Amino acid sequence: MNQTAVPGSTAQPDAAPGETDGPTPSGALDAPERAETRQGHAKFGTLLVGSIGVVYGDIGTSPLYAFREALSPAKSDNILLPEEVLGTVSLILWALFLIVTVKYVAILLRMDNNGEGGILSLMALARKALGGSRVVFMLGLMGAALFYGDAVITPAISVLSAVEGLKLVTPAFEEYVLPITVAIIVALFLVQNRGTAKVAAFFGPLTIIWFLAMAAAALPHIALHPEVFRAANPWHAVNYLLGHGTGALVALGAVFLAVTGAEALFADLGHFGRKPIQVAWLCLVFPALALNYLGQAALVIEKPETSDPFFQMVPAWGLLPMVVLATIATVVASQAVITGAFSLSRQAIQLGLLPRLEIRHTSESHAGQIYLPQINSLLLIGVVLLAILFKTSSSLASAYGIAVTGTMLLTASMTYLVMWRMWKWSPIAAAAAMLPFIVVEFLFLLSNLIKVVEGGYVPLLLAAALVILMWTWVRGVTILFNKTRKTDVPLTELVAMLEKSPPHHVRGTAVFLTSDPEIAPAALLHNLKHNKVLHEKNVVLTVETVDTPRSNEADKVRIDPVGPHFYRVVMKFGYMETPNIPKTLTLLRRQGFKFDIMATSFFLSRRSIRPAAHSGMPLWQDRIFITLAKNANDATDFFQIPTGRVVEVGTQVTV
Repeated sequence: MNQTAVPGSTAQPDAAPGETDGPTPSGALDAPERAETRQGHAKFGTLLVGSIGVVYGDIGTSPLYAFREALSPAKSDNILLPEEVLGTVSLILWALFLIVTVKYVAILLRMDNNGEGGILSLMALARKALGGSRVVFMLGLMGAALFYGDAVITPAISVLSAVEGLKLVTPAFEEYVLPITVAIIVALFLVQNRGTAKVAAFFGPLTIIWFLAMAAAALPHIALHPEVFRAANPWHAVNYLLGHGTGALVALGAVFLAVTGAEALFADLGHFGRKPIQVAWLCLVFPALALNYLGQAALVIEKPETSDPFFQMVPAWGLLPMVVLATIATVVASQAVITGAFSLSRQAIQLGLLPRLEIRHTSESHAGQIYLPQINSLLLIGVVLLAILFKTSSSLASAYGIAVTGTMLLTASMTYLVMWRMWKWSPIAAAAAMLPFIVVEFLFLLSNLIKVVEGGYVPLLLAAALVILMWTWVRGVTILFNKTRKTDVPLTELVAMLEKSPPHHVRGTAVFLTSDPEIAPAALLHNLKHNKVLHEKNVVLTVETVDTPRSNEADKVRIDPVGPHFYRVVMKFGYMETPNIPKTLTLLRRQGFKFDIMATSFFLSRRSIRPAAHSGMPLWQDRIFITLAKNANDATDFFQIPTGRVVEVGTQVTV
């Protein structure tokens, strides 16, 4: 069982790695300083390009379908007025400005947890601000579950919307859209085990080309109808909402598609740093998106019968290259959420929300580049099923918004708590800052809930299933821990007994893993009972996961002697770290504990769990917990212990 502590959090500097505080005259620098400055600029440039390719891949593909879907309510009466087009594009532009620019870029990127972002990092900050809170814990759990729903829907809708552009090249391609989509999705998931470093390096520049191409395609249409710039006036958005009744609420649900992917800004904070993400948004991504939406609006004003304004903006000679570029962009968008799902899964495992799963590192230099085979397989199955069942991106659009709006609303709520309790803002000031976003996102959520029957049930069912799985795991581990504790022997009592009646001692060091450092591990008791021997040095080891991305190096491992032959050791890892017990044990040498790793044996207790007649959970939940436990990754692999040095002792327990 993972034990969770809530230590302090430190703020990160505004500058990204390698970034200088300001310009310095080149004549004032000597050669080494100029070289270091050039290296810093080069590193910043790499981070900038990487953030465009990874962070903005999802939101960068929204123009493929967002404006088209947002116009649908206005088209329902077969009369599309220029005022309705301006109102729709005004809603999109102001949604991008308020939610992405103000909330995420200006506010949330400053709410880092030791440099890391994302819903679970924000949950950790909010819990720390409140001194621990089960309500906030559940909010974080629901937010994580909704993110998985987003990770399943994004690849399906993005790739479908891009490949559907082939129908405009020639109608003969229509029957091949779905097979091509499924083939691309399968290929994307099959290459995940190769790692994302080379993929990101290749797709980053292509994503820049994608944003420039989107802006360039829009310019001729904007030049013909410059009146579309009037959409910058928020009155057009307000007037549209006031004049369209329930249709405006439906349109809001589609408008929100334009900001899907904004959560990646916060989630990828630790990978790229604050400044590269901010500069990329303000200097390229936001202007390109705004121009593209204005261009689509200009085309529809000129030709109200337009069915697919994104691709129909492009001249005939450029249509096929644009479809290819769009497909590449959607692969990037899908890669971003898949990588995010891997990172979120590791965080959930470390926080004790999921059982141990196999984690493979795909890069020797970047610890954040990981691959989880089980999560990858589940995502692949989910994405392919969605594509086959819904068949078109328009059908999937109904399912898309709920997962994202739910996550954003939970994020806004926890941001209020951090502002109030951690930033020491007054409750009124924090409410004034966040209430507008909460109100807007709540309206977006309501507008998306209207589409529950049409497909919005998909992310809700996925999130509900994941919440049940995670809550079952947390609850089952707690029940199992409390049940085994009744028959446990306090470590100090066992040590006192062994001093009075010492067994035979053998050379070397034995490490016994346990979830409770105060209790004698089951493997230790079984070793004494059956082998009747004791090592010269016996380490009772507990691994704790703290609510920060990385544990404090000075506090990573602590040792306390319990007796002449026993030592109690506690290791602490952050939820973004992969525990490596042998490597961390070597840190004990600085504290005077001498041992030979080649003469060290690791004793693990393997539990066989059976359902009990009377337990703290219903029988169906018992069976879910047992299934999860059986499919958990082996502790030897998870903690990176050499298999040749492991001794496993089996026990049977009921839950």
